[in-house]
Amino acid sequence: MDWESFYDTHPSPSTHEPTICEVENFVCSHENEKIVFVTSGGTTVPIEHNTVRFVDNFSVGTRGSASAEYFLQCGYCVIFLYRSNSLEPFVRHFNNSLLDKFEIVDNKSIQMKQSEFDTLYPVLKKFKDAKEANRLLSISFTTLIEYMWLVRGCCMLLDTKYCMLYFAAAVSDFYIPPSEMKEHKHQSNDGPPLIALRLVPKVLPAVTHIWSPNAYIISFKLETDAEILLEKCKSALAKYKHQLVIGNLLSTRKHNVKLVSRDGIEDITLSTADSETGLEIEYLIVTNLEAKHDAYIKSKQ
Repeated sequence: MDWESFYDTHPSPSTHEPTICEVENFVCSHENEKIVFVTSGGTTVPIEHNTVRFVDNFSVGTRGSASAEYFLQCGYCVIFLYRSNSLEPFVRHFNNSLLDKFEIVDNKSIQMKQSEFDTLYPVLKKFKDAKEANRLLSISFTTLIEYMWLVRGCCMLLDTKYCMLYFAAAVSDFYIPPSEMKEHKHQSNDGPPLIALRLVPKVLPAVTHIWSPNAYIISFKLETDAEILLEKCKSALAKYKHQLVIGNLLSTRKHNVKLVSRDGIEDITLSTADSETGLEIEYLIVTNLEAKHDAYIKSKQ
């Protein structure tokens, strides 16, 4: 099935149109400003209409949520499309042991520990500033179909040289057509379910040639085999004709990535010393991309 047939046979969710209207208002309020569309987290593939079980992947949205923060720091407006309950910009810093950050005072009130306050206040301040300036719009999805429709709607609104599309979400390669799902929960006494997974159509051709041909587009490629990573990145770049592919190896993705473009291959590595200071590789990625996007905008003028 190609991407056109996928949309023809999978109706848009009921929440789709109101969300796209919200995105349109956000984009219109930032005309001729740099906007980045960041996708983050994994997509679920339900195996029943009344979903109890689904196929998922390991992604929790670390790359996307961290990158969104650094894009804001670099002056971008950010549309953050993320898997519900995955990591979000700024919120990700509060996710671990939240209750341990507070203490009870005289059995009457609670307060944040001073050491935690000193760490978290700057994070909260950045979040509040971004929201009050209307520079961060967060949109959640859960299923593959929700993701596909939201990507389509958002990309069609982001077709300018000032827009960057940063596809960091871990999108399922396989899905089950709704026509082949059971209505209700599969019962264990019926035996193991027999599931025939279908290939998810690639929408990057539609993004690069139809929906957002004028945007600066980045895709990601994750592999477990170092010998095929660069080949896969180069193949994607040649096939889809976008600007850049970021290659990750599963085992080293937190401290090394490869930026593959028509101009060549750049290796970005987070040193041990940098890591010990709290620097994240997403900062290095984003600042590199900012320079490339600025050059792209200038070349289009």
